[in-house]
Amino acid sequence: MAGEPDSPVKDKNYNLITVLQLSLHHAWMLDQYVKDAEAQGDEELAKWLHRIQENNVKAGEQGKQMLLQRLQESG
Repeated sequence: MAGEPDSPVKDKNYNLITVLQLSLHHAWMLDQYVKDAEAQGDEELAKWLHRIQENNVKAGEQGKQMLLQRLQESG
């Protein structure tokens, strides 16, 4: 990110781990947003948020598989 100092961690998987964590965190946060929209009777918003949540879960699962493969190859 702009303005941030270079990471002392130069491991090639650092970005993968960061994006994996963020994807799963966003999926977790979106669960509450979906519930809030449903509680307010906004099904359109709830469906849209749920689709975004599904994309984050899918990205998280793909990231976990990629990380597992890389760790197995390096170990």
